[in-house]
Amino acid sequence: MIELEQEDPIPQGDLALQITALPRETNGFGDIFGGWLVAQMDLAGTAMASRVAGGRVATVAIDRMTFLVPVAVGAQLSFYTQTLDVGRSSIKMMVEVWSDDPLSSEWRKVTEAVFVFVAIDGSGRTRSVPRR
Repeated sequence: MIELEQEDPIPQGDLALQITALPRETNGFGDIFGGWLVAQMDLAGTAMASRVAGGRVATVAIDRMTFLVPVAVGAQLSFYTQTLDVGRSSIKMMVEVWSDDPLSSEWRKVTEAVFVFVAIDGSGRTRSVPRR
């Protein structure tokens, strides 16, 4: 796993998704709901894993998850993905989320997790990932 606290951190991997955190996504404390953030990470990871797999994938695990800072409403969130490993039918993908807070103009890492996807066919059965 990429070290969480770096002196001058920068996103790792490819930009897969950008979205603005809206008020409807807040929890009872006024911060963006963690479950919503995980769902967006899954969308970003799925998009990139589908490219690697050459088709449909299914999320089978979230290996590690760490939330570092809360996300304010209005923050621009950027989701970066990095392929860590490709097996016979599985793809392990690091997904990082970075926030650009519009009030403070602060750029910071919000969270990261390792997602595991499995390539599936049209019937939902596991299939092999094409070798490149």
